[in-house]
Parts: sequence; C-alpha cells; structure tokens
Amino acid sequence: MILSDIRRRGVTPRKHRKRIGCGIGSGHGKTSTRGHKGQKARSGGGIPAVSEGGQMPLIRRLPKRGFHNIFREEFTVLNVSDLNGLSDGDAIDPGKASELGLVRRNTKRLKILGGGELQRRLVISAHKFSASAKAKIEKAGGEAKELPC
Repeated sequence: MILSDIRRRGVTPRKHRKRIGCGIGSGHGKTSTRGHKGQKARSGGGIPAVSEGGQMPLIRRLPKRGFHNIFREEFTVLNVSDLNGLSDGDAIDPGKASELGLVRRNTKRLKILGGGELQRRLVISAHKFSASAKAKIEKAGGEAKELPC
C-alpha cells in the first residue's frame, strides 16, 4: 500500500482543522458550534475557571490566617562550614557562590550564618552576616565585606 492509496480511501495522515463559521456547507456554519444564545455563545463570553456556580467559592470557604509582609526582604543563607571546601585566600561573593553550587540559584541577597566552624582564611562578600559568622571569619584570619542591599 502506498501513500496515494491511503489518501484515495479517505484516510489522511493528519486530522483537518475544524473550519468554524465558513457557511452551512462546512457543517459548522450558522451558530459556529456555539449553540443558541446564552453566555457561552457571546464573543468574549464564557464562565471563569474559578466560578463554582452558586456554591460558596473555595477561596471564601478556607480560613484566613496569619500575615503576609509585602516588604519582606528574602535572603539565601549559607553557613560558614559550607565554605571549608574552598582554598585559603579565596574571595567569594553571591555570584561565585552560585557558580560553585553553594547556593541553589543565582541569588539577589546572600546572608552568611555562623553554623559550624571555618578552617580557611577567606575574603567573603555578602549582603548580611550574623554576628557569630563575622566573628568566626575574622578568627580564621579572613575578612567579611558587607555589600549594599
């Protein structure tokens, strides 16, 4: 069987697009598959996806709790113990931390925390440092440079 035989028998490799509103001969003329009148027949009409008819909407049924601060500044955190894999004298900043895979994504703000111990002398640039992290970095002979937020 060859391709021309398949086409002759009325079987096509792809389904034809439904040609809506192209007259009665198309089979989809007059109301263009929209039925008669009503909200769903109008242009721009239709029921929003969140609509639940007369039922109380889900967003109104769920209890509201807590407070969401729209001015919250989010930081990606990194412990000083995570920096022990670097060699002495290395300089690290938010860009280099994401390159090395120390933080998950290219972060806008980086905060260094004092978890664990630091055995390397490093120059660390970050947006914030906890007091214990700053003390541990300086104790190891390194430097903590604070970047502007």
